[in-house]
Amino acid sequence: MTKHTLQLPDDLYELLTTLASQAGKTPDQLIVAAIKEHLEDIEDIQAAERVLEARARGESTTYSINEVRRKLGLDD
Repeated sequence: MTKHTLQLPDDLYELLTTLASQAGKTPDQLIVAAIKEHLEDIEDIQAAERVLEARARGESTTYSINEVRRKLGLDD
């Protein structure tokens, strides 16, 4: 793993070290977890935007739950 330097404001660093200590983790572990989660959120947003754009272009179709149930033969 490559080491990188991150400069944080003092108040943020204090909060980070306090929360890391309370969680039984290192500050690095919390930073990596937070970055990973944020990047996954960005990927999810981008995927959702692609779906919405395709929908706006008429390239995809949506179905109501009743239509899905009927198509799958689940209508009782």
